[in-house]
Amino acid sequence: MRSIVRKGIKSGFFILGMSLAAIAHSQTQNDKNILPEIGVVASEVMPLDKEILVGDAVMRQMRSQAPLIADPILDEYLQDLGNRLVAYADNAKFPFRFFWVNNNDINAFAFFGGHIGVHSGLIYRAKNESELASVLAHEIAHVTQRHIARRMQAQQRSSPLALASMLGGVLLAIANPEAGMAAISAGQAASAQLQIDYTRSNEQEADRIGIAMLARAGFDPRGAATFFSTLASQYRMVSRPPARLLSHPLTESRIADARSRVDDYPAVNLPQNLSFELARARVVARYTFDSEYSLEYFKAMVEKSTYSMREAGLYGLGIAYLRNEQFDQARKIIIDDLLAKDPENLFYLDVATDISLAQRKFDEAVARLQPHLQRTPRNQVLVLNQANALNEARRYEESIALLKDFLLVHREHELAYQMLSEAYKGAKQFQDMHQSKAEVYALYGAYSRAVDELQYAYNFSGESHLEKQRIRARIKQLREEEERLKRL
Repeated sequence: MRSIVRKGIKSGFFILGMSLAAIAHSQTQNDKNILPEIGVVASEVMPLDKEILVGDAVMRQMRSQAPLIADPILDEYLQDLGNRLVAYADNAKFPFRFFWVNNNDINAFAFFGGHIGVHSGLIYRAKNESELASVLAHEIAHVTQRHIARRMQAQQRSSPLALASMLGGVLLAIANPEAGMAAISAGQAASAQLQIDYTRSNEQEADRIGIAMLARAGFDPRGAATFFSTLASQYRMVSRPPARLLSHPLTESRIADARSRVDDYPAVNLPQNLSFELARARVVARYTFDSEYSLEYFKAMVEKSTYSMREAGLYGLGIAYLRNEQFDQARKIIIDDLLAKDPENLFYLDVATDISLAQRKFDEAVARLQPHLQRTPRNQVLVLNQANALNEARRYEESIALLKDFLLVHREHELAYQMLSEAYKGAKQFQDMHQSKAEVYALYGAYSRAVDELQYAYNFSGESHLEKQRIRARIKQLREEEERLKRL
């Protein structure tokens, strides 16, 4: 289905301009690698319940400021991959949330509460799923070992939210290097640390735990070593190190240590993974190149058979044709070829829906998705594609019912709330439309704007005393949530 790259709104909650140099200058070289014992969980500075709250607050800021990709099929692939690793992680105290950042740098990052961001450039340059999984496993290890909280404990930071504010600038730099670098380095041009300064001990620990996790989850542990090679080659070819090397220094001793650890595990010769190849092709076709170059890229790939899997090359070409509004060519590849041979594949169903909608064949799109929805009624790819098709067909009431049911389970799904707002607008249910918009703003941490939307909804509530009570209660809840975060 259509995806969005969130450019960001000003949430007003965090101060992104705070310089991370404050962390760097608070240390000396002598204390750079001092950490609590490995078993210490840093609960004195950051109890788990506060870590979850701060992680939620930083995630809201990420939604409002960073170029996140809201793409249901990519989200589902990444979350599934991450969950397969988390299942073998020790000390996983809360559910993990994995999300995409539209950035061509090779990078991934973790922060409070089990949030892990992955740059689109990472999967583009990963040679196989084990390489991609090795990076996720490393970041999961940073979270389960509570490296950020332990660093706070080592420095005796008094306010976790103050660090979260500084992290906001760091995360912005990770997501949008030019904007973030400008914000963080204002007045600190000489600062050498523009991202979280994990220590050598942190990195070795995350490598050790991540490689073990990778092996237990059934991936090839050699993926960690080969990904190091990819990073090292990127460093040799450019004057500025890849983003990941700024926050995760890749020393020779670290490379040697990781390769030694990999040798302790048997090699796993995995077959090519279709989901990985399709996800990679989708990222390249939609987010890496502009539409014209994307078409040239995949045409050449298919003509010269340089793809890893034929289906992935054709899938990328079909998306490229769709982006260039060559709908008949896209239909031949996606619907007549790929989907006909693999009718349950969600990657193909997603693009097939977009093709049908582009050709204004709304009923075709709805009918194609309906039997799949009957079998898996709350799958996000199917639900959001169907809601999109129903909105385009102006069947708003059906879309509303579908999305409301979906949001009972996925309570913080930004794209679902946006589509619900569109459906309510189409149905001229303006009170509900403003309430849905309020939830979108709340997900950005833009509490004042969320309250404004609820005030508009209140004005549309007429004589309904019950609805007015509900709206007042939600306004109170949002204000309390904002105050609670400020008191951290």
